[in-house]
Amino acid sequence: MTLRLLSVHAHPDDESSKGAATLARYAAEGVDVLVATCTGGERGDILNPALDTPEIRANLPQIRRREMAAAAQILGIRQRFLGFTDSGLPAEGEPLPEGSFATLPLEEAAAPLVALIREFRPHVVITYDETGGYPHPDHIRTHEVTVEAFSAAADPTRYSGTPWRPQKLYYQAVLSRSWFQAIHDATLAAGLDSAMGDVLAELPAEDELPVTTRIRCEEYFATRDQALLAHATQVDPAHPFFAHSREIERKVWPYEDYHLAYPKPGPEPEDDLFEGVKP
Repeated sequence: MTLRLLSVHAHPDDESSKGAATLARYAAEGVDVLVATCTGGERGDILNPALDTPEIRANLPQIRRREMAAAAQILGIRQRFLGFTDSGLPAEGEPLPEGSFATLPLEEAAAPLVALIREFRPHVVITYDETGGYPHPDHIRTHEVTVEAFSAAADPTRYSGTPWRPQKLYYQAVLSRSWFQAIHDATLAAGLDSAMGDVLAELPAEDELPVTTRIRCEEYFATRDQALLAHATQVDPAHPFFAHSREIERKVWPYEDYHLAYPKPGPEPEDDLFEGVKP
């Protein structure tokens, strides 16, 4: 039996900044890994100052698709766009753009993902928790759509198509405060300067999402970094994330973290997303 893993994200680049080493590890081990990207990232900012030019801004949707294809190749995975339009990140009090992903009725927004689940037939699905990981409307909507599709895909009375029931649903718990703190403390203990201080100052005092599952994937941190840098318009190479020693990271935090949302977690922590999965 070929195991199948579906990871659902809001925009191209999210798959490379959240759990990419896990995807690369499972793909290398023979798991069929598919990333579903809800929007094309059309309204994203250009975060790399070296690429913030009128020409790139004019062609950003096409460029982000090319970046996504390059990242998928690096990770060794497949990828599918679900066809929705990026909602952007409006200022407080500003309305969302009409017709964008976050404005659509839930059933309409979930329909392509239901169809994809029934076609791909994943055993395990990964997405964001109800906060979206951060309060971008497309991330919150991605959570809502994935939860809806996870249950609806198994119901023959809902939507059209042959039902399929994924066995497990996980939420991302990567890039937690605990992760940043561990890297920061270990960097200082090694007598090196840490760029994590400013990041920690902006994060909540405690992590709210309990970690139930830790996937060892330190061998794929370099692959993760290469995939993230492939999203060149979305990544500033000077960001603090790229400043810490990967050797230190591999020693103090050699895994990526997840929360098992369904079924209910057992008393013991997991070290495999496919633990308990039945053919």
